[in-house]
Amino acid sequence: MKEKHMNKTIKGIAAPLSLANIDTDVIMPKRFLITITREGLADGTFADLRFDSTGEKRPEFILNKAPWAQATILVVGDNFGCGSSREHAVWGMRQLGINACIGTSFAGIFYDNARKNGLALPIVSHEIRDTLLQFARNASSAEISIELDSQTITAGEISASFKMDDATRTSLIEGRDDTLDTLKYAGAIYDFETRLGNKMRISVIK
Repeated sequence: MKEKHMNKTIKGIAAPLSLANIDTDVIMPKRFLITITREGLADGTFADLRFDSTGEKRPEFILNKAPWAQATILVVGDNFGCGSSREHAVWGMRQLGINACIGTSFAGIFYDNARKNGLALPIVSHEIRDTLLQFARNASSAEISIELDSQTITAGEISASFKMDDATRTSLIEGRDDTLDTLKYAGAIYDFETRLGNKMRISVIK
């Protein structure tokens, strides 16, 4: 799965997850943070909501129901992603196949982690969010389209604009991240380190 690449349009089944203040410990419980890589985190994503104490799926949870088990978009409650700064929460969501979360507000660190890992977070008004929640609850018409270029969400006959800063939107459209952006300057960084090393050697000799 290519976690960093995003098309200009994100389209898929949307699942309603209306609980407010879902924090990163709910998204990715700390017992799943023992891995030293990014792999294998899909099972931990929303684990306590998805599974009971015996590991069986909770039939009442939205992501365990058809068609929302195939959801690639979430419509979420206020202040989604609050809590700790664990980037594993975003990694797990991406591995689970979630490409976007539509909400009214997101915790700042979570928003930045999402940008770096190709998870789109369109911000809408409470009225639009509630309308999209209602739309997503309908199993027969739960598909939503998010157009990053025009910053427009389309859901059936619903069409609404969303907020997203230009830097984040460009990163999502171009599939960029901080590491790839830094690598563009690898030559200049190497030259600087070489010059700095030469100056230090000259200083030692003197």
